[in-house]
Amino acid sequence: MPKDYSRTLRVADQIQRELADLMQHEIKDPRVGQITITAVEVTRDYSHAKVFYTTLASKEDLFLVEIGLDHAKGFLRSSLSHRMKLRVTPQLQFIYDESVERGVRLSKLIDEAIAQDKISHHTDSDS
Repeated sequence: MPKDYSRTLRVADQIQRELADLMQHEIKDPRVGQITITAVEVTRDYSHAKVFYTTLASKEDLFLVEIGLDHAKGFLRSSLSHRMKLRVTPQLQFIYDESVERGVRLSKLIDEAIAQDKISHHTDSDS
């Protein structure tokens, strides 16, 4: 049982590397040019893969990125089947990964709280 689990993780890592390479070197669509694959989760039977990505595109352009990924999905799956020797090539589902954006927002909030704390302590010591 644990061996199968580790193989699933290895397959997911390999899919992540291959997709990153394909997007960098093979995809010419400008809508998917600034994408980073952050993680891949593969089902145990390898029939489906959730591909998490982040992008430098603005919130308004995210819709265009999703359309571009949906358009490239067939090509990417076909290319994966040639690069990887799996009995089943998984269906790809692209999911926008908000964790990076959430981390930046939290970091900004923490910095603001620290700055406010310094200001309030500075005025306390002046009185």
